[in-house]
Amino acid sequence: MADRIAIEERNTKETQIKVKLNLDGSGKADIDTGIGFFDHMLDGFARHGFFDLYVKVLGDLQVDGHHTVEDTGIVLGTVISRALGDKRGIRRYGSMILPMDETLILCAVDLSGRSYLSFDGAFTQEMLGNMETEMIREFFYAVSCNAGMNLHLKILDGYNNHHKAEGMFKAFAKALDEATGFDPRIRDVLSTKGSL
Repeated sequence: MADRIAIEERNTKETQIKVKLNLDGSGKADIDTGIGFFDHMLDGFARHGFFDLYVKVLGDLQVDGHHTVEDTGIVLGTVISRALGDKRGIRRYGSMILPMDETLILCAVDLSGRSYLSFDGAFTQEMLGNMETEMIREFFYAVSCNAGMNLHLKILDGYNNHHKAEGMFKAFAKALDEATGFDPRIRDVLSTKGSL
């Protein structure tokens, strides 16, 4: 089986980004986006999904964190798609209901090639550390669009904003790990169309 590894660089006037992803890793992370809370979220994503993830970002943080977070989502979605290749043998679907203390998060993923985001999550703070909470939805939107995935994320319960955000990243990691995993019963791709 070929390594499912992808590397992508994206350079604009607003951000310079390099991301490397190994879908079959062990959860190692080397992350520096310039936004400490975002680094913490991506580290949790790598660790709980057993993905090896390298992310280096130079963004226009003197403006705000919008371009850094959104563009990182664009590049992460791109490397997920490239690392998956033709998707032969993968489960395609993954889901997780993840508890984190008082918080409960639902995440469901379909690696269908068709992008869609359903995001149901409210935060009562504008900032978590040095990251705008409104950027959490923007990040997952960028990932889903560029990976060609159907992604549903919902906060089912909870009141602590840190727990809600972290639970979303961890639930996404677990659901994506399941969806990208192999099932020996799937000989080609899991689709009546014959392709994903």
